[in-house]
Amino acid sequence: MSSNRMCVRPFSLPRQARMRNRTDFFACYEQGLRRHTKHFLVFLHTTRHACARLGVAVSRKVGNAVVRNRIKRLLREYFRLHKDCIPHTTDMAVVAKKHAGNARLTLACVCAELTPLLQNIKQQNAMPQQS
Repeated sequence: MSSNRMCVRPFSLPRQARMRNRTDFFACYEQGLRRHTKHFLVFLHTTRHACARLGVAVSRKVGNAVVRNRIKRLLREYFRLHKDCIPHTTDMAVVAKKHAGNARLTLACVCAELTPLLQNIKQQNAMPQQS
């Protein structure tokens, strides 16, 4: 059993890749670049951290715990698979809109919404610089 704990999970989301502090979220909301898609609000903020970080906010208005947890899992999976699309010094906060819970989202739907948005930002080089 201890050997299972020692193996490295290649698709894990390490602690360093998660936004955990309220102040990090507020900095992202107030100083970051704000974009929206059909189901999500996305905030991108340049920081001094060594790797890109993800923060997810899904309120109770979106749905019950099962629905909220599914949306969070989908967003974390998207982030893990598309880390290369996000600059290394960027915090990305994603807020689910109210109707996201009724949409029966899949990973393909999340990818279809967020990938063009990130590519557009990368092409425009529209990331705000850290102040």
